Amino acid sequence: MAVKFRDYYEILGVPRDADEKKIKSAYRKLARKWHPDLHSGAEKERAEEKFKEINEAYEVLSDTEKREKYDRLGSNWRNGDSFDPGNMGGTYYYSSGDFSEADLHGFSDFFASIFGGGGRAGSSRWASNYSTGPQRGQDNEYQLELTLEEAYHGGIKSLRVSSGSLCTACGGRGISGSSICSTCGGTGSIPESRTIEVKIPAGVHEGSTIRLKGQGGQGSGGGPRGDLYLKVVLKPHPVYKVTGKDVEMELVLRPDQAVLGDRVTVSTLERSVVLTIPAGTRSGQRLRLKGKGLKGRKGEANGDQYVRIKIDIGSTMSDEEKDLYRKIRELHERRDG
Repeated sequence: MAVKFRDYYEILGVPRDADEKKIKSAYRKLARKWHPDLHSGAEKERAEEKFKEINEAYEVLSDTEKREKYDRLGSNWRNGDSFDPGNMGGTYYYSSGDFSEADLHGFSDFFASIFGGGGRAGSSRWASNYSTGPQRGQDNEYQLELTLEEAYHGGIKSLRVSSGSLCTACGGRGISGSSICSTCGGTGSIPESRTIEVKIPAGVHEGSTIRLKGQGGQGSGGGPRGDLYLKVVLKPHPVYKVTGKDVEMELVLRPDQAVLGDRVTVSTLERSVVLTIPAGTRSGQRLRLKGKGLKGRKGEANGDQYVRIKIDIGSTMSDEEKDLYRKIRELHERRDG
């Protein structure tokens, strides 16, 4: 069934190439203008509809992923004022789990047709201060930078985060009496920075997500805080290069160690181990330490550690060493000649 297309850029009065700052500024200006509590009678009903439109537009355009999906829809509607979501082949359906049925309440059929439903509740920012009932706070996401050792062993890490606290002047509604709350500017919350202690599970990887329940944005009307999601980013390591679950390091050998073989001590993320160097090892060759890489997730094997060999003759050499190399060269010449 065809649904009416909604031009979210037109609703907010911004160009299609508007940046995040312009979109946010336009949203705040319109949200204050059309807040239903500032209107009465028949005009109040119109304000409610406009307020929903504005919040719906901001929900999409302020989210990078949803905005990209919406922008790609352009080629499907420019030939008319409506489009059939059934003919989209699922290309533009949002399915990453950001909406529940409750989140979609009040959104248009157009929105629901593109982004669907199901998944994490309470993440939608449209649940506005206009509602007088308890509203769950917004879910927030931060990057959590970890060293390779922190990711491997786990532990406790302090993190400074910014999130809104409830505006006590208006009780989180954004309205004081019959006008916009001067304390919070109509947002219902006051910017707040705080330090939290994060328990890092052992074995997290690049891209892993840690959920901290109740550590997100402040709820309103007595509603609970949202959740905080921390996405793990591994810092560059001075020794190891990480590829998936595997790690790789470089080991410098003398020529005699490579030719004759040896046993050397090398470090791993867990502890130092003895590595056997086979006789005849070449420069650039990789030796494998099975299971010494990053820890596998549940049901998965650990990654491996690879030791890449580099042969170095050194910057200085004694006369005795040079004599020995001359003898080796003579042996090679007699053998090959």
